[in-house]
Amino acid sequence: MTGMKLRIGYELQYAFPQPTPVILLLNVHFSRVSDLAAPDHVLVHPSVPTSGYRDSFGNWCSRIVAPAGRMTISTDAVIADSGQPDAVAPWATQVPVEHLPEEALAFLLPSRFCDSDRLLDLSWELFGSAAPGWGRVQAISDFVHQHISFGYEHARPTRTASEAFEERRGVCRDYAHLAVAFCRALNIPARYCTGYLGDVGMPPPYPPGDFAAWFEAFLGGQWYTFDPRNHVPRIGRVLIGRGRDAADVAMTMTFGPNTLESFKVWCDEVNEATSTTQGL
Repeated sequence: MTGMKLRIGYELQYAFPQPTPVILLLNVHFSRVSDLAAPDHVLVHPSVPTSGYRDSFGNWCSRIVAPAGRMTISTDAVIADSGQPDAVAPWATQVPVEHLPEEALAFLLPSRFCDSDRLLDLSWELFGSAAPGWGRVQAISDFVHQHISFGYEHARPTRTASEAFEERRGVCRDYAHLAVAFCRALNIPARYCTGYLGDVGMPPPYPPGDFAAWFEAFLGGQWYTFDPRNHVPRIGRVLIGRGRDAADVAMTMTFGPNTLESFKVWCDEVNEATSTTQGL
């Protein structure tokens, strides 16, 4: 598949009983900004002052104070994509800890949801015999895909990797957290990722639109994408944020009571004939 365009966006509607500070992590990651046809501005209605900053992981965040009442947060953008599936590199080797770049070291450590210290013995028992490098990370991804049963009814925002292992159920973030924790326990730097992932190249039926979670492992001197939830290389993955785990890349962080009343996310291939007519 050659290059393509994707229409990406979301519409979130909240109800706030009182003025409430909110941090939003909803913009496309800086590594993909040059692919946007136009900036993916975060639009809020009613309009309020917005300020932005870059967090310690390089993610772009926005700050607002939501007024009491209903607020809609949205964007709708078009982004160019290579149309190529996630890279597969069976030759990629594991880098010894003493040779890792400094920026990878933080992704070896246990974190809020990736409690790799609780999974050390289990990790070596399950994956110690796998070939170091790509083969070992792929074995982790394969295991997690089979071990966890997916269901939105299983979502729990406080579930850790070790709890996901014990409970054997969860959503995409739990798949990513467990795989990341296994990697770190085996001295492989791994970081949690979130973003858009449509259904390009996949057969129907298609699930409702949602943000997706996956992870990246540092092998052979670079970061590679692994997706234990979907378990196949996918086309049209658009990164929003990276961090140690989901705590670092919460899409919305609200500092007060609120109700999420509606939630829509889309990531769809743009028909070139239609896009020309519409001036995309």
